[in-house]
Amino acid sequence: MESEFRLYPRQASSFAEKYDQLNWFLVSTSFFFVALICALIIFFAIKYRRRPNAVQPKLDGSKFVLLEIGWSIVPLVISMVMFGWGVVVFLEMERTPAEHEQFYTVGKQWMWKNQHPNGKQEINDLHIPVGETIEMKMISEDVIHSFFIPDFRIKQDVLPGRYTYVWFKPTRVGEYHLFCTEYCGTSHSEMIGTVHVMEAADYAEWLNEQTSEPADVAGKEVFEKYHCNNCHLHDGGGRGPSLVGILGKERILNGGRRIVADEEYIRESIFDPNEKIAAGHQAVMPTFANEVSEDEVLQLISYLESLEEKADQAAYDNKKPNE
Repeated sequence: MESEFRLYPRQASSFAEKYDQLNWFLVSTSFFFVALICALIIFFAIKYRRRPNAVQPKLDGSKFVLLEIGWSIVPLVISMVMFGWGVVVFLEMERTPAEHEQFYTVGKQWMWKNQHPNGKQEINDLHIPVGETIEMKMISEDVIHSFFIPDFRIKQDVLPGRYTYVWFKPTRVGEYHLFCTEYCGTSHSEMIGTVHVMEAADYAEWLNEQTSEPADVAGKEVFEKYHCNNCHLHDGGGRGPSLVGILGKERILNGGRRIVADEEYIRESIFDPNEKIAAGHQAVMPTFANEVSEDEVLQLISYLESLEEKADQAAYDNKKPNE
């Protein structure tokens, strides 16, 4: 990590240059008009200063119509350029490309717990390959935090009870600061991490050197640890509904209400199981609040995703003989 003093962060992601161009346009435009207005104020203050026996001139307002239209239209056009430019940059930052690697982050007083797609976990460090599109799925275990990498020009709040997302594509190998920018308690200033951007080959080698358990395997262990497999049988014959292929699918609740079983629904069903009960089932599941950690929820979701992939593969294999 470079230690020299900098007035402006490095440009180390695909967003950085676009963000900086917009920022410098806003700053330079604002500076120009501030300077222009100050200069005009000084000029007119001197030119029309009070003099002895001065005669107040009579002004014909009709001669200044074009001037009034001009100082209304020009700021409007500049404001709309700022708005449109900002919208373009904002929408690009909000829409994650379809092809990406998903990492997980759990914020906690006062540390960042990061997990790689293969289940490898780190505390306050994040190793990523250069040139790859990375999406961070984030949640907090306690209070509001904010995930901020200045050199990447990205910042996203990390909230308790709700998943938030941010994506980026690192463009320079190096080490970069990871900060929390939301005051989260007495040791907020110590919630600092390091992002290590590596060449793809170096990252693959680093990842292979790490002994870790895949996230879906860890999720299966969590599934069995809390005895979820006693009720959620894969064939649907248990007291709870089958969870195979549930993610992203429509689910009918008691009373006829229809929802999409996304990650938020899975998490809510663990911590508040009686809020949305699947049709045909009863409210018999106990809450696992204060028992299952946010890390374990993410591992459970990885396990359910693996079940879905296996179900899709099984359906494909069963279909092949009839093709």
